[in-house]
Amino acid sequence: MTWVPAASSAVTVVFAALVLRRYAVRREPHLLLWGIGLSFFGLATVAETYSAVAWHPVAFRLWYLGGAVLSAAWIGQGTVHLLAGPRRRPLASALTGLLAAASLVASGLVFTVPLDASAFDPRRPLGVQYRAVLPPRAPVRRITPAFNIYGTAALVGGALYSAWLFRRRALAPHRVLGNLLIALGALTIALAGTLVRFGLGGVLALGELLAAALMCAGFLLAAGPAAGRISASPARR
Repeated sequence: MTWVPAASSAVTVVFAALVLRRYAVRREPHLLLWGIGLSFFGLATVAETYSAVAWHPVAFRLWYLGGAVLSAAWIGQGTVHLLAGPRRRPLASALTGLLAAASLVASGLVFTVPLDASAFDPRRPLGVQYRAVLPPRAPVRRITPAFNIYGTAALVGGALYSAWLFRRRALAPHRVLGNLLIALGALTIALAGTLVRFGLGGVLALGELLAAALMCAGFLLAAGPAAGRISASPARR
């Protein structure tokens, strides 16, 4: 179903553009990091759309690097920056530097690993057949979970914490719902990725679309105006 990754691409590109436009106005680093992470996600879905039609090694590598490795970690790192506050900002900046270094290493691994093009079939989703294309013991496959666990924990934890703060203070119900939708979207793509590892890769594209739609809707809700003090939320801006 080519339309599913294509729809994911459209939603994610719009979402990334909204976040980066907000960064251009406010110049807050967490917005830039979210925009980077969403751009990686969008790049992965565009590569997945192309791969539903034809094979190209660069498209496969971009799909794996952007979607399986980098997107969750960079979006989560934006939440780390936001929740850190002024006193812990040096620590958040140091973690961003470590993530950037780790991302360069992961990029090198992805773009140098040998691929088995003969195993590729455009009629099958990438989530189903990537195991056949990548070597079974490729180092990049071993480091992928660390990126995803870190990013998912930061994003889901930050969104739930923010929703709890808004709920406890009886402030802006739409922001409570927005943060809950962001957390649900992050959990959706995490669950889809987990199912891929158990051989159910056919659900990945649908999970990407649902996750992008939920997080984008959550961002739009939570970014709306509200009275009272604004808490450190991954969708407060």
